[in-house]
Amino acid sequence: MAKLLPTLESRLRAILRGRQLRSDRLVAEDQDLADVKLRYLREVDIFRDLTHEEMAWLKDTTEMVLYEAGRVIYDQEDPAEVLFILKTGRVQLYRLSPEGKKLEIATLSPGTFFGDMPLLGERMHHTFAEAIEESLICIMRREDLERVILKKPQVAMRMLEVLSNRLTATQSRLEALAFQNVRTRLAGALLRLVDDDAVRATHQELAETIGAYRETVTKMLDEFQREGLVDLSRMRITLRDMGRLAAVAGR
Repeated sequence: MAKLLPTLESRLRAILRGRQLRSDRLVAEDQDLADVKLRYLREVDIFRDLTHEEMAWLKDTTEMVLYEAGRVIYDQEDPAEVLFILKTGRVQLYRLSPEGKKLEIATLSPGTFFGDMPLLGERMHHTFAEAIEESLICIMRREDLERVILKKPQVAMRMLEVLSNRLTATQSRLEALAFQNVRTRLAGALLRLVDDDAVRATHQELAETIGAYRETVTKMLDEFQREGLVDLSRMRITLRDMGRLAAVAGR
């Protein structure tokens, strides 16, 4: 995804932090920021069939919000029916057990979407979404999404494909929880989350991903480092031997 120019990024953070902006206000305050928003939307794969005019309309009907790391975007009691489009940052979808333990459903990267989409069989009830990094998100109302889908059924087809892949990944993680030990699950999670030979995650985030205690994950990562499989540093785990990690993960 294209990176914001430093000057634009700093101005965008200053304007958006902690509050929503309707696109007409965004245009009124700074046309450059409106152009950035339009460029972001064009980079979302599910919208690639929209015309220039349709993309301009989409820009005008979505709101852009900057969420700080750790902020809950919605919780299980939220009745809103909206689509969230993740532009920058990372968002974790999870549920809570009666004891308050997290069960991760997915960790999302830029360029994808999440939220309440009853038209596509996706409901966010009983689910939390939390920004685990500072995240820039466009918000689209249900009625506007319906309008797009009615005009461009290809959008719905691409959304269904993404949701299908997400469901398959969730099923795979549930199978791992049921049949694999912590060492195997952790190796698999590191390989799944790797980006440019490294994983950016805390030990707590990894523990929530694989359904283990943080202390257990820390102990296992220390073992991986002694075995030469990874290098550990603050908020970064560098994978030194992906072949051996794959063997540990049973791949």
